[in-house]
Parts: sequence; structure tokens; C-alpha cells
Amino acid sequence: MKTACAVFAGFVLLESLVSHAASAADVPKGEVTKHQFRSSRIFPGTVRDFWVYVPQQYTGEKPAALYVNQDGIQYNAPAVFDQLIASGDMPVTIGVFVMHGKVPAVNGETQLDRFNRSFEYDGLGDGYARFLIDELLPEVEKLKTSDGRPIKLSKDPHDRAIGGSSSGAICAWTVAWERPDSFRRVFSAIGTYVGLRGGQNYPTLIRKYEPKPLRVFLEDGTNDLNIYGGDWWIANQAMERSLVFAGYEVNHSWGDGGHNGKHATEIFPEAMKWLWKDHTAGIKVGKGSPQLQEILIPGEEWELVGEGYKFTEGPAVNAQGEVFFNDVPNSTTYKVGSQGVEVFRKETNNGDGQAFGPDGRLYTVAGKSQQIVATSPDGKVTEIAKGFRGNDLVVLNSGNIYVTEPGWSGTEPSKIWFIPKSGEAKVVDTGLKFSNGITVSPDQGLLYVSDSKSHWVYSYQIQPDGTLSYKQKYYHLHMPDTADDSGADGMRTDKNGRLWVATRMGLQVCDQAGRVNCIIPSPNGKVSNLTFGGPEFDTLFITAGDRVYKRKIKVSGANAWQTPIKPAAPRL
Repeated sequence: MKTACAVFAGFVLLESLVSHAASAADVPKGEVTKHQFRSSRIFPGTVRDFWVYVPQQYTGEKPAALYVNQDGIQYNAPAVFDQLIASGDMPVTIGVFVMHGKVPAVNGETQLDRFNRSFEYDGLGDGYARFLIDELLPEVEKLKTSDGRPIKLSKDPHDRAIGGSSSGAICAWTVAWERPDSFRRVFSAIGTYVGLRGGQNYPTLIRKYEPKPLRVFLEDGTNDLNIYGGDWWIANQAMERSLVFAGYEVNHSWGDGGHNGKHATEIFPEAMKWLWKDHTAGIKVGKGSPQLQEILIPGEEWELVGEGYKFTEGPAVNAQGEVFFNDVPNSTTYKVGSQGVEVFRKETNNGDGQAFGPDGRLYTVAGKSQQIVATSPDGKVTEIAKGFRGNDLVVLNSGNIYVTEPGWSGTEPSKIWFIPKSGEAKVVDTGLKFSNGITVSPDQGLLYVSDSKSHWVYSYQIQPDGTLSYKQKYYHLHMPDTADDSGADGMRTDKNGRLWVATRMGLQVCDQAGRVNCIIPSPNGKVSNLTFGGPEFDTLFITAGDRVYKRKIKVSGANAWQTPIKPAAPRL
């Protein structure tokens, strides 16, 4: 027999359902249309269906906000959007629900299609982001609603959200992670942040990277998958803890469900409300790890120094804090002066890596003429060594020089040359795959050489006679999942002993124990080298393809031409 309380609760529930049904009937309903896309250049040969939801409130006069979902329509999203747009809990939003691609078999009766879901969704890198941004969404904007309204999508990243379940969830995260200039709100359900195609690395990368302007909602259950690729429940908690550690705007809903969409569908309306809250105010950027906070100044962004070059390299700083760099293909050295960028020297024979010496001269690797030359402040050029095509160099306070010779052909050995202050150049090491950037520790007791075709920076102990001992693969760098190596290039140390390395992923900042503490991406995704400029050597300059940028930081560089300094021991 039911109690009076239970009967009353039943009446309340029934009344609520009736009221909800009545209100739902009054809510303007959007239109959903189905389409097919088969002309991808990024995923050639693929065919996929996609659906477009357009709310009734959308007039076509101004661009709408955007929500993209992988694996098609999930979470009863069109009905949820109808309700939330009507209540004002999310902006007028167009939904694009897209399936993964598949490459149809030549003979469907005897051959299997190639299913691209894991390749597109689980893989790291910007491939799927480019597919959405450069291929699919422009096609969506060619469509019209049944009553002729043109589809216009906002390009403001604060107006763009993306979501999905399982592999579709890590895909959504990867799109926003790679392209925060296009998407900044992420809904992730039962996310596959495990060891299928590198997703297990995200909790570590989130902790090390300079934070990005993203807002993330995570969902998972205690009975999610625990299989060969990893433990989904543990992986999602690791993601949440890393996002909190790095200062991201993150929320979550944990349940006890398995690897399905039941719980995600239940919490989807509230998750959308949170993702879109105060949407016109934008998304805050976290402070990042304590290690990042030690070196970066809050609110200080990259500033463009110059652009329009073919390829920039060799940033070097003199005693006055003035920075010089090379445009290698154009054989021109530039100086960053008080009035901007000016030409310092022309006809450099493809001047590449360079560094100032204790005598105030600028030492340069001239690749075309296979020389090492020194240029005095008045422009006089003197040959220091010849007979090999170097890449980068460092000049110590003693006047001794070390130069890398990569082995440009791929078949000749990679070498490290030693040029004493007075004497002939000689090879002091061979065996790296592609010796590239080179620098010394602040106390000038250790030589560091980056091996571009690996994920290592080698450490050597410098002996009194200039020879090298105790060679070790010492600094362990991160590398993109889409690359076979780190692409490690130019390097510098700061006065606290950190090693700053230019890599494919940005500047990787390492402690003296050989561990990457921080990763700082460049504004255009490119960086070949760096130096510390300005009167206090606390402005970071980077060469980045056709551009040069600078950024004020909290720490100062240790210049090899200065008197050596002994930094504090690392925290082990």
C-alpha cells in the first residue's frame, strides 16, 4: 500500500511531466536536415553523413553560434537546444552533427570499407581540426534552410563549442586544444584519453603547456571501460585533475554507468548551460603550473617584432641587449634597434646560427661559403674557420667556440667542432643523427647539443683542453604524435640553469635534471631558435619562420660570452 507521501510525490511528478510537455509544445522547434560530404582533401576518399540543426529563432541576418558533435546526433541535442535557446540559457546556435569518414571498398560484396573513426578521432594533431575548419564548415555555410535562410556561422571562438562521446570526445578536445582560435567550449562524455593513439599523454601535456582559453565539461562513470588501451574512468579523472592543476575552467559529472550515452544524455542540458554561461564575457585563461608562473608574466603576450622574411634564424644578443637575427635565404642580418628592425649586414653567404663573443664581435655560420666568420660592430668581417658547413654555434667566455655540423646529406656523419681561441678547428664528437642547436650551462662546465632527429638533447662535460667527456642522452623532450622526432633546434640557458629548447611543439623549458617542466607555444606554431634580449636580458626573442616575436618574462638569460655563473642545484 502506498503512503500518502508517496501518492503526493506521484501527483507532483505527474504534474511536472504534464507541465513540461505543455511547455515543450510551446517551444519553437528547429529544423534538422541531413547531408553528405565526400570531397575531403585531408581525409581523401572518405564519405560521411552530417546533419545540420538550425533553430527557429535564427533569422539568417547575423552569424549564429556553433556546436559541432562527432558521431552524429547524440544526447537528444536538437530538442535540448530548442529548450535552452528559448529559455536564454544558450545563444542562438546552429548544430553540426557529423559522422566519421569511411573509404568505401572498391567491391562492397567481397571487400570491407576502411573505417576512419579511430584514425580521425583518437589521433592527436590538427588533422581533424583542419578538416572541420577548412573543409566541412565552409560547405555547411553554402547550405540554406528549407525556407531559404542562409547559414552563417560565427567565427568568434567564444561562440563555438564542440563535443562527443568516447573517441568523439577526445576528438572534440583535440580540436579545441589544437585550434583555440576556432573552438573554446568542449563537452566530453566517456572520453577516450587512453593509449590508443597517444591520448594518454594529454594529462601530462595539459600540466606543462601554457594554458589555453578553453572551458571543458567532463562526464564519465565508474563502470566505464578497463581494457587493453587503458582505464577510461581513471583517465577521465586524470584529465579533470590536470585541468584543475593548470587553472582551466572545468566542470564534471561522475556517475556509476558504463561505456554508453545514458548518463551523458541525462546531464547534457545542464552541461550545456554551464558551457554557455556568461558566453558574451569570454573564457578566462588559467595561470598554469607553478613552473610556468615562475617564468611568465600574467597578461604579457607575444609581440610581433618583424615579418615578411623567408626564414629567420640565429638570434643573438650583445652586451647592450640588442638582438640580431638572420634571414637565411636572403643572406641578410638584421638588428632590432630602438627604431625597429634595420639591416646590419648583407651578403652573409646564407648566414645561419650566430652568437656574440666576449670580444663584442658577432660570430656567424656562413653556410654557403662553409665558413665561420666574425663581424665587428663597425662591419669588418674576419674568417675564423672554414672547410665545413656548420649549423649553429656558441662562443664561450674563454673565446673558445663549438659548432654543430648536422651531416646535411643524411649519409655523412653528424659532427661537433671545437675551435679554440687560438688554434685549428677539430672534431670533438660524432654520432648524433642531426646535431643542431648548441649552448652551454651558465657555469660553462657542460655543453648541450640538440639532436633534431630524435627526442634528445645531449649533455657533455667540457674538459680544460676543450675536449668533451661523458656524453649522455640527457634532456628528454616531448614530440608531436604526428611527427617522428622533436625537431629540436636552437637552445639557450637562463641564469637559474633552465634549458630552453626550440622544438616542433614550441619552447620546451627544462630543469637541470633533464626534465621538461613547461611548454610555451609560439603565436604562429613555428620556432627555430631563441635568445634573451633587452638591457636586463629578460625579454625572450624567437625566430619563427617568416616572423620574429618577443615577450617580456620574469627570468634573465645566461649569455655564454659573460663570466660564468654557478646556478643552484636542481630539485631532484
